[in-house]
Amino acid sequence: MTHILDATGLLCPLPVLKARKRLKALESGETLTVTTDDPAAVIDIPHFCAEAGHDLIETREDGASMVWTIRKS
Repeated sequence: MTHILDATGLLCPLPVLKARKRLKALESGETLTVTTDDPAAVIDIPHFCAEAGHDLIETREDGASMVWTIRKS
């Protein structure tokens, strides 16, 4: 199952904090798609995934936003 988090308009560290909270509620193997427009997310989201052990399975641009797909470990 894929869950969606719209974090546009939020500045660092809020996109990561909200993603962490949403991921805690998910079962292992479920995915969370996060949309951000904060330039710091390019560093923060991959770092968060690496530190927490989650898989960053997709990163793509969508206009002025970035879309991240994270699989919970």
